[in-house]
Amino acid sequence: MPAALSLVLAVGLTACGSDDAEPSGGTQTSDTSGSTDTDGDSAAVTVTREGDAFTPNGERVELGVDQTLVLTITADEAGELHVHSTPEQEIAYDAGTSEHEITIDRPGVVEVESHEPDVIVLQLEVR
Repeated sequence: MPAALSLVLAVGLTACGSDDAEPSGGTQTSDTSGSTDTDGDSAAVTVTREGDAFTPNGERVELGVDQTLVLTITADEAGELHVHSTPEQEIAYDAGTSEHEITIDRPGVVEVESHEPDVIVLQLEVR
């Protein structure tokens, strides 16, 4: 696995769970269209959907408790992402590019997934 992709995974994105992770400074970018930026107050991830394929695809991203995650979604068709936090969050998006913010208020691993198609897009490791 390329080192850049490993950094994205180490940043901490997971779904339907709870683990701890500290936000990191700097920018990590994977070989794919997905990228992750963290600056302490917020983190940013770019998600690309082309047909039934998502980038990133299951990578982990580290996020601090109550840190804002800004998701920029570029999609060739409308859809919905499910954030398996407590309470669960849903992010509806249209075709084109849109931006969405979420926060997680407790430590753990939280999966961000699409149900149609059934794909885990991100795993948020919240510390």
